[in-house]
Amino acid sequence: MAKTKTSVPFKGTAEQEAKLKAVIEERKNIPGALMQVLQQAQDIYGYLPVEVQTMIAEGLDLPLEQVYGVATFYAQFTLNPKGKYQISVCLGTACYVKGSGDIINRISEKLGVKEGGITPDGKYSLEACRCLGACGLAPVMTINGTVYGNLTVDSVDGILDKYKD
Repeated sequence: MAKTKTSVPFKGTAEQEAKLKAVIEERKNIPGALMQVLQQAQDIYGYLPVEVQTMIAEGLDLPLEQVYGVATFYAQFTLNPKGKYQISVCLGTACYVKGSGDIINRISEKLGVKEGGITPDGKYSLEACRCLGACGLAPVMTINGTVYGNLTVDSVDGILDKYKD
């Protein structure tokens, strides 16, 4: 199984585990239940770490590889936790041509997080996306859904400073 990019240890609670086990128990005899269980597990935990995938595999009596295969095939699932502040930088053509590669590098350097990862304190996660649909504002990033456009490397620090709390 591929290693995930997270540096945050899994911190599932007994309550979360009980919820997941109830979901599994309710659906374990339903053919094709894996997708539904994965969706609910992600709702419970926020992501699908190997510990959660293992519980699902064991509960549904499926190979872990099958659970992992489905979890990594569909874009709606994530194996990495998301930070309090979810930063997404567009690397689509218009943004990339206007310097979004340098933008993501600056964010990574300032926050100490790699693309696809999360800071050890769980505060920031950083991901690249292919298009945010705001090509006229290129280069663009979002933080928790707020769009920032016409970015420069020099403007990044000021924007990130708004999310220090």
